[in-house]
Amino acid sequence: MSFVTSDKMLADAQRGRYAVGAFNVENMEMVKAVIAAAEEAQAPVMLQTTPSTVRYGSLETFVAMVKAEADKTEIPVCLHLDHGDSFELAIQAIKAGYTSVMIDGSKLPFEENATLTRRVVDVARAVGIPVEAELGRVGGKEDDLEAHADQNTDPDQARQFEELTGVSSLAVAIGTAHGFYVGEPVLDKERVAEIAAKVKAPLVLHGASGLSESDVRECVSKGMCKVNFATELRVAYTDAVKKLLAEAPKTYDPKKLGLAAMEAVKEQVIARMKMCGCVGKAFV
Repeated sequence: MSFVTSDKMLADAQRGRYAVGAFNVENMEMVKAVIAAAEEAQAPVMLQTTPSTVRYGSLETFVAMVKAEADKTEIPVCLHLDHGDSFELAIQAIKAGYTSVMIDGSKLPFEENATLTRRVVDVARAVGIPVEAELGRVGGKEDDLEAHADQNTDPDQARQFEELTGVSSLAVAIGTAHGFYVGEPVLDKERVAEIAAKVKAPLVLHGASGLSESDVRECVSKGMCKVNFATELRVAYTDAVKKLLAEAPKTYDPKKLGLAAMEAVKEQVIARMKMCGCVGKAFV
């Protein structure tokens, strides 16, 4: 069965010193493009939706689309709630059929973040669904999620947080930001290794859109097991549509627009999978 949780794929990545690419999707075309890319690359893949994307569509709609496409391939496909902003939304996603969820309490004080995360973990674990959490704050803006200042993750706090929550994977802050970077990002890559030495759970890198290949590869080599890409996929999608309309302004068939967008997204995803080192790792 190809519609799976993130447990095995992230454990394999942690053991094999590569990362699983996690790609935010907004519609059917992006779902199809990401899974087509994973099939061509023979790579495990995680598709993600944020709370605003869920409001645009619905949890049930994205489950139906991803499952329908996953059923056509043997590639391991996981559907993940990205930046779940409440206990209620995380549980709704699990009930709807998501195979992984994130509860993001990173804006809360440490103790409140741990308590909220533990509540979600207790429910999710009972039905076999892994939970990602975030400690520290990743700056920038993605959808309606915004952090005005970075707060890098403390390795000792990360170990304590894992012990308190039993979380399956942990997103950590090392200087990345959501959205595109205005200037050159300054990443504390050594912090990745320091956290990885103290935490058993696979580590997650948020805010990878716009990072250089060398930055991503070095973060992966130091312990990142999942890398999130969102903004650059949206740009690839919309730029392809704009290009087609500029070249053929009389185009009115949404299918033609969708095909152009899917090809652009697929190319972007394959490039990022190569960067993460997960190409050919679908059946390790």
